[in-house]
Amino acid sequence: MAAEQTAVENKTGPLSGITVVDLSRILAGPYCTLMMAELGARVIKVETPGTGDDARHYGPFVNGKSAYFQSVNRGKQSIALNLKDDVDKAIFEKLLAKADVVVENFRPGTMEKLGYGWEDLHAKYPKLIYAAASGFGHSGPEMKRPAYDMVVQGMGGIMSITGHPGSPPTRIGTSIGDIGAGLFTAIGVMSALFDRAMTGKAAKVDIGMFDCQIALLENAAMRYFVTGKAPGPLGARHPSITPFQAFNTKDGYIIIAAGNDGLFHKMADALGKSEWKSDSRYTTNDLRATHVTELEAEVEAVLKAEPTAHWMAVMDAAGVPAGPINDIGQAVEYPQAGARNMVVSVDDPVTGPMKVVGNPIKISGFPDPSTRPPAPNLDQDRETILREIEQ
Repeated sequence: MAAEQTAVENKTGPLSGITVVDLSRILAGPYCTLMMAELGARVIKVETPGTGDDARHYGPFVNGKSAYFQSVNRGKQSIALNLKDDVDKAIFEKLLAKADVVVENFRPGTMEKLGYGWEDLHAKYPKLIYAAASGFGHSGPEMKRPAYDMVVQGMGGIMSITGHPGSPPTRIGTSIGDIGAGLFTAIGVMSALFDRAMTGKAAKVDIGMFDCQIALLENAAMRYFVTGKAPGPLGARHPSITPFQAFNTKDGYIIIAAGNDGLFHKMADALGKSEWKSDSRYTTNDLRATHVTELEAEVEAVLKAEPTAHWMAVMDAAGVPAGPINDIGQAVEYPQAGARNMVVSVDDPVTGPMKVVGNPIKISGFPDPSTRPPAPNLDQDRETILREIEQ
């Protein structure tokens, strides 16, 4: 019992004991395996000899090392293998024999050409879960097309509802095409791990970045299905909840999200406009949405009299959800981010101490330390890994 208790106490996360062989590069696949590493899995990056993951060559750089690469590959191990070389292929296959999961984000057909497609691997390693994240998935007429984040942001419809009416196409400011696919891949892998624990059978997880963008369309897709009309961009307001947007104040903006009638009433009282509660234009959300332009003008006429900080205090006192529009520095330095350990550090021997974003998944019974292991140098863990696979 004592030994079992110690083993549990030493676990770094719920995925402790799971080994992931990570063939992916740049962002979608590495983001998936980052999340798995954060949850305790051992992640072994298999990289191209000489060059490694493409992300190693993306800036910004600190002492010659990519901070971009650091941000999504911390806590992993690296071995460089040429999967067309017989010696390296033998090493790779010994890795697979000891692994629980293999993750790749090559174009469909690439792994099959190497002899490592799902059918080949499943026959040889029946307990190995295979996860593939590609631009369009492993079926359909577009499956062989290459894709990057911005390609699927455009094709998946998200850019068409981003920005202000009449503005040029606007990319979402974060790589939602890659990150969305990475998160869905992680969900798929963990679901497959659970199913394997229940049934003893491994599965293939097939994730298309384009599919993930469609899945993230949320009520935009539903509005199209209901009305037959494609929605467009609305700037900083919600398409169907009113008032739920950014408003001008004396010195900037405030977001007010009065998501139901009760909150609207609280907002009206807080702004000294109790008469809005009985105004026939504003008595229901549907009516407020119909008269959004008039309501926006009336709200801003009040808000422009005082700065954002004043109205934040007013909304907080009234219990109305509200917030400032922070820049990135303000967001990561916000007291709540610190309290939730959302900025952690890595002490990399090349870069020195470096701040990175923390793990938003907090699970009781598992640590959430303020430091993380650094991202590996290319082929850094080769000797350690070779010793282990020969045992």
